[in-house]
Amino acid sequence: MAMFVELLPLWMFVALAVLLFTGYPVAFILGGVGLAFALIGDLFGVFRLQQLALIPLRIYGGTMESPVLVAIPMFIFMGTMLEKSGVARDLLQALQVLLRRVPGGLALSVTLMGTIMAATTGIIGASVVMMTLLALPVMLERRYNMPLATGTIAASGTLGILIPPSIMLVIMADLLSVPVGTVFVGAIVPGLLLSLLYAGYIWTLCHLKPDLAPPLPDDIGPTTRGEFWAMILRSFVPPIALIVLVLGSIFAGFATPTEAAGVGAGGSVLLAAINRQLSWKVFVEVCQRSALTGGMLFGIFVGATAFSFVFRTLGGEHLIVDFIKATGVGPWSILLVLMLMIFLLGFFFDWIEITLIVLPVFAPIIGLLDFGDHVGTWEGVAKANIIWFLVLAAVNLQTSFLTPPFGFALFYMKGVAPPGVTIQQIYRGIIPFVTLQVVGLALCIAFPALVLWLPSMLLR
Repeated sequence: MAMFVELLPLWMFVALAVLLFTGYPVAFILGGVGLAFALIGDLFGVFRLQQLALIPLRIYGGTMESPVLVAIPMFIFMGTMLEKSGVARDLLQALQVLLRRVPGGLALSVTLMGTIMAATTGIIGASVVMMTLLALPVMLERRYNMPLATGTIAASGTLGILIPPSIMLVIMADLLSVPVGTVFVGAIVPGLLLSLLYAGYIWTLCHLKPDLAPPLPDDIGPTTRGEFWAMILRSFVPPIALIVLVLGSIFAGFATPTEAAGVGAGGSVLLAAINRQLSWKVFVEVCQRSALTGGMLFGIFVGATAFSFVFRTLGGEHLIVDFIKATGVGPWSILLVLMLMIFLLGFFFDWIEITLIVLPVFAPIIGLLDFGDHVGTWEGVAKANIIWFLVLAAVNLQTSFLTPPFGFALFYMKGVAPPGVTIQQIYRGIIPFVTLQVVGLALCIAFPALVLWLPSMLLR
């Protein structure tokens, strides 16, 4: 019985893992498991029910009062409004014309559009659905290979979880009390690295097997130089202007992420109005979808706060630290085991659950590890380690959107894809891109400067 009581934090994770498979709302599972084990702890004398009174204070002080988290509803609004504005449609058309003579030009256009839109939305559901509706019918009409088409769209659509302004990065930074701007800057190069890996793979494959991606006919696109430049201005200026307003203001120090999110939300409304896509019906729909998504996220925050409070009070962190010390493994073994654990959890759980459960427990441990000169001492060893680990976890978590059986990007795509597209074709299409994501993660582990160099230069 003494062993059972000592391992109560471990049993919390077991109960959580089992209950998450029931399909019950995650927020209620997290909070319910926390309260249930608080009662069990009180029964065995290792937890006092009076301590539960601290949970509302933590929810209020850690979530409701956090100025950083205010940015989340506005980033959600910005991404949802951009989905309605027609910016992505114009951008895809222009990129097709510019890359028509490059092997796999349409697939490369989708990759570039995903990269650009990632820097304006940060919402995976909106990006994948929007790109599937816009690009997949065109790729099928051009007789593109089905797995190549579906894999390209799914992988490119998930770049928004890594390239700033990413909602996931905002949550990660707030959880570990590190500057959001620093995490944003650290994630830029890894995000662009993944995009470059996707583009390199597509170009090489289509160069070797041209029949997988027939070129765009010459009669599509502008016929005069004036029409060409008008298309370029109409397609590229709006998203680039929004990126400069949002990210440029953060990196230049003119605005906090919360203020920049407000600017981005206003800018998305302006773009929709300029493209004549703004109406009262659209505005209400965007507000409703933003409120539902934001409510879901903040509900999970509340449940996760209760879970983590009970876990720590029962000695969960000490249990993990003691276990690591007992095994005698080095820092690299710990890091690789954590990366493998996050990758495997991504097969079954959403990034929100993984982020709110894993990061607060393991990131402080990473901060204490000594990787020698491999990481360096920028902003102190602990700070450099945590920033590096946060971005590694973000790169790793991007795979959770693509890996079956619960890859959300795959279900988003299947839900709006033409009837002839099967889930098996979508699964086959994402395999090369998941492999490329693992390669990108390995490069960021082997070369920490990919993550830390840009923050160290911009934030000196």
